[in-house]
Amino acid sequence: MKGHTMPEWITSVGQTDYEASVAEMEARVAGIAQGTKDEAIWLVEHPPLYTAGTSAQVADLTDPDLFPVYESKRGGQYTYHGPGQRVAYVMLNVGDRGRDVRKFVQQMEDWVIATLAEFNVKGERRDGRVGVWVVRHDKPLTAAGIPPEDKIAAIGVRLRKWVSFHGLSINVEPDLSHFEGIVPCGIREHGVTSLVDLGLPVTMDDLDVALKKTFAETFG
Repeated sequence: MKGHTMPEWITSVGQTDYEASVAEMEARVAGIAQGTKDEAIWLVEHPPLYTAGTSAQVADLTDPDLFPVYESKRGGQYTYHGPGQRVAYVMLNVGDRGRDVRKFVQQMEDWVIATLAEFNVKGERRDGRVGVWVVRHDKPLTAAGIPPEDKIAAIGVRLRKWVSFHGLSINVEPDLSHFEGIVPCGIREHGVTSLVDLGLPVTMDDLDVALKKTFAETFG
């Protein structure tokens, strides 16, 4: 560790209501800012739903009747959450961790990349595309003659009084057809994948173990 105490890790069983999770996060963030609550990483699964970040474009909601749609105060555009996807709500005091928002988002990406590496998956970041991507060497080349890339993890955070909330999602085994009601994160030219879609028999418990191990290595 790098001088920071480990946050409290909370794992919810079953599907967690989205609006209730936001209320819980906001209460926790207020406590962290006041110094009355510890930092926390909250691991949840949601029922199928879409969230619209602060940069969401209405045209990117291609099937508004498919699942409930929630306005979100996080950065980013439209994102899907649902069963088989691990959502990690990250409530950390970024004020005590250097007050560098760009570095914090990069650490979030590094955390996902290190977690995927635990399963021998090479996750990569791309300029201008927040999130983590996997090059699909097993698929036909694109019209440009290069392997296609699929998104495996989304990142969207917000800070309030220098405390973060919202966080990231990693696709373990969601129904990938559920992403078809939106243009995920506003990016039309790339697809979406999951650990199981990549041929890996990874469970949610496996991913959680990896997330906790690599968090300590990434954030300290």
